[in-house]
Amino acid sequence: MVTALLYFFQEKMLFLPTVLEQDYTYHFSYPFEELFFQTETNAVINAIHFKIEQPKGVVLFFHGNAGDLSRWGVLAEYFVEKQYDVLIMDYRTYGKSKGKLSEEALYHDGQCCYNYIKGLYDEEDITIYGRSLGTGIATYLASKNKPKQLILETPYYSILDVAESRFSLLPVKALLKYKLLSYQFIQKTDCPILMLHGTSDDVVPYASAEKLYEASPKDRTTFVTFPEGTHHNLSAFDAYHSHMEMVLK
Repeated sequence: MVTALLYFFQEKMLFLPTVLEQDYTYHFSYPFEELFFQTETNAVINAIHFKIEQPKGVVLFFHGNAGDLSRWGVLAEYFVEKQYDVLIMDYRTYGKSKGKLSEEALYHDGQCCYNYIKGLYDEEDITIYGRSLGTGIATYLASKNKPKQLILETPYYSILDVAESRFSLLPVKALLKYKLLSYQFIQKTDCPILMLHGTSDDVVPYASAEKLYEASPKDRTTFVTFPEGTHHNLSAFDAYHSHMEMVLK
């Protein structure tokens, strides 16, 4: 019974979107443009593009598994404060975005957003930032393109690894439709990588991030540990901001 529930309800466990009306008006503290990308037939991706005068570069931000752009856009403004433009999208079924959700769709839509900003900025000025669920998408894109750098907040070895740690008595590998094999992608990434993870993370185990670091190219990877840091509070640590200052200078 538990096995069947895991298989049929895994998307509801992994993805926790909130839906916005199509006429919803976003309110942020910095100038922005609202965008809609028709990435496939019957798929439309809603995104926010923060734009400032004379930016140092652009951050392509992939958010976590809950909420929508009305929340994540506010958090992304942190990078605007650092004098960066930001593009952040909502995954299919999130916010105003529409379409059938799948692992392949996440990668496809992410690449569409990357292609959009590559048409506006030099690729050497693109920083890819992933948080939680978004770290797998961010790492995939870094492996397929040539961004300036990759920043991963609370990353995982794979979604499969996280699921196996949570459901250790079930045949998760055979049941899970979403794998997000970050450890494979990171080995093909050429840019500098910054990984940030707390030891008390009860969503993505710290051990999963350690395994990802072991798989990463050590000469280009910095792994920052936050003692007692959780899944949601890394930005409360001074070390988080000092490392952001270094990579976003």
